[in-house]
Amino acid sequence: TQLFVFGESPITLSQVILAPMMLLFGFLVIRVVEARLTRAMHNRNYDSNLVQLIRRGIYVVAIFCLALIALGMLNVPLGAFTFISGAVAIGVGFGAQAIINNFISGWILMGERPIRIGDVLEFEGMLGRVEAINTRSTRIRRIDGVDIVTPNSALLENTVINWTLGDSRIRTTVKVGVAYGSDVRLVADLIHQATNEHKDVDSEVEPVVIFEDFGDSALVFDVFFWTSISPGFDVRKLRSDIRFRITELFEENDVVISFPQRDVHMDGELRLIKDESLAT
Repeated sequence: TQLFVFGESPITLSQVILAPMMLLFGFLVIRVVEARLTRAMHNRNYDSNLVQLIRRGIYVVAIFCLALIALGMLNVPLGAFTFISGAVAIGVGFGAQAIINNFISGWILMGERPIRIGDVLEFEGMLGRVEAINTRSTRIRRIDGVDIVTPNSALLENTVINWTLGDSRIRTTVKVGVAYGSDVRLVADLIHQATNEHKDVDSEVEPVVIFEDFGDSALVFDVFFWTSISPGFDVRKLRSDIRFRITELFEENDVVISFPQRDVHMDGELRLIKDESLAT
């Protein structure tokens, strides 16, 4: 049964019914193939970023081919969309700049890979691990368990600190202040011992203890050491463990951790004035 004529091509009832069914069936097939291919690549220990790039590429190409097949079933020539596509392109250019920008940025991130899945990022004051890079946005899991969805363009246009771009090793520090009069050589040895004893401190690079400054109320020491970041690793826990151990060693060796102190000097004579009204 002919319903209408599009250009010079008649459109029948069977075409109108079969084309959407074919689109739905094709979309389901694409999803199944995509899922199985992704699982197979993960089972063969392919890099997660490569898997993401291949999966997105196959999905876009398959959807494009599916749309062409649907138009072919409807006998709709592609030339009929020349004028419409031009108008749509102008509208998209003005109204969807952010979407297109994020879409292109997503492909740049997956292709150039300045940021990869599993990297630890410091971005806009937050620290987290990259969980997924999608075509429009990137999902970052913050260290407190909150998922942050960030536009891809923001990661390319702003300064991002990637802690694991080259390798997983990072350098961190612990600062401590001791009271004036302390044996500074003993303090340095105890800090070095506390750092070296921790299992997560890189044993290949010796920790460096620096006598940083003569503070207002303390002799300030810094210890610099290297460690490796792994999934679920929290560098704050490592620094906390070292501080606990430093406190224990200081107590065993009678080293006092300083606290703010002020000396007040009074000029002139200090007298006590009796208030007669209070006495009555």
